[in-house]
Amino acid sequence: MRLALLLLALPVAAFAGSLRPADEARLDNFDAAFGDAMMQALSGGAPQDVAALTRALSGQPQIAFAADLPGEWSCRTIKLGGISPLVVYSPFKCRFTATDRGFAFEKLTGSQLTRGEITLREGQAVYTGVGYVRGETPPDYGNLPEDFTSGGKVQSDVAVFQRISPTRARLLFPAPAVESDFDILELTR
Repeated sequence: MRLALLLLALPVAAFAGSLRPADEARLDNFDAAFGDAMMQALSGGAPQDVAALTRALSGQPQIAFAADLPGEWSCRTIKLGGISPLVVYSPFKCRFTATDRGFAFEKLTGSQLTRGEITLREGQAVYTGVGYVRGETPPDYGNLPEDFTSGGKVQSDVAVFQRISPTRARLLFPAPAVESDFDILELTR
């Protein structure tokens, strides 16, 4: 509880690192990217995948930063639009760790990984990180070149983070650099 109160008491500017222009544009276009991808997913997705998507998107966001967030989580990627209308993957392992600026986040298992940080930006919890293929050693987000989006095995990641309850959360990735038009990383425990 202390951590949650401390984080809420800090000014938003304390969390604001610089976003790369392409990532800022992705966040600015969040609603349009989500709408287009949802149309593809709902019109072309298999019924069981649409049901999984509906579960992942259910629930109202709560205060994002809470003392119960750190630790191990199960995480499942859901890809909307692009190459396929809707793809729901099996669960993997992820972890949140409290930092002095917010929370570090890392997808620990699978062939496609991501690691970065969730901080407050203009009243919204935003994830900035680096997605990469297992076996790569990616730089930190802040060390990516200004104009970098994807090198094939490494890409910049930006997402909106929503905590639904002590046992549910989601990361929403508008216009990811590879494969799909919108990704959801559903988190449960």
